[in-house]
Amino acid sequence: MVRPIVTDIFSLNRKALPAGRDDLDTARDLMDTLRANADRCVGMAANMIGVNKRIIIVSLNGFPLVMLNPVITKKSKETYEAEEGCLSLKGVRKTVRHETIEVSYQDMTLQQRHQTFSGFPAQIIQHEVDHCEGILI
Repeated sequence: MVRPIVTDIFSLNRKALPAGRDDLDTARDLMDTLRANADRCVGMAANMIGVNKRIIIVSLNGFPLVMLNPVITKKSKETYEAEEGCLSLKGVRKTVRHETIEVSYQDMTLQQRHQTFSGFPAQIIQHEVDHCEGILI
């Protein structure tokens, strides 16, 4: 189900709670909402659709990757300045991102995964994990 995008800063600034099996419907809603906003969005966090759970989705070359309970376990020393937008916020803001990251997370079958991402995919994941921490650009 496509959900409305939350713009309330108070809700977005809260740290997300761990996700579990009962939150898989929220993950599917997040997929539907990302697809509905694909023309202007490449990633989302559950708090952007009003659910304070640690779930993100990123579009990797048009393929959705859902991460439950993502944690960035390693960041490269190499950083760069990026300009990012967010469906929940107006405008574009500057931020600093790491070139490469390692992420531990659970997939939609609740299997534990660990992957390395670089470049734009790493940037998207960092933005969405920040959402889970209550951090906005």
